[in-house]
Amino acid sequence: MIGFEHIWLVLEPTDMRLGVDGLSSRLQNHLGRTPCDGSAFAFTNRARTRLKVLVWDGTGVWLCQRRLHRGRFVWPTG
Repeated sequence: MIGFEHIWLVLEPTDMRLGVDGLSSRLQNHLGRTPCDGSAFAFTNRARTRLKVLVWDGTGVWLCQRRLHRGRFVWPTG
């Protein structure tokens, strides 16, 4: 079971073509966070129809994704 202390929502839309390395780089360069800090990081696209979650499990990084065919994710605004 994967446990994490915090779930961080990245409010700005993200290019969903990015993988583990691109999303990790974005966290480090723009947010000053590392994907290995015990938190989960959620990213969404501009249309709010795709979601990616980056999670460190202690030995590596998981990248999970979800794509909606109908509807949109409810996402906070800055």
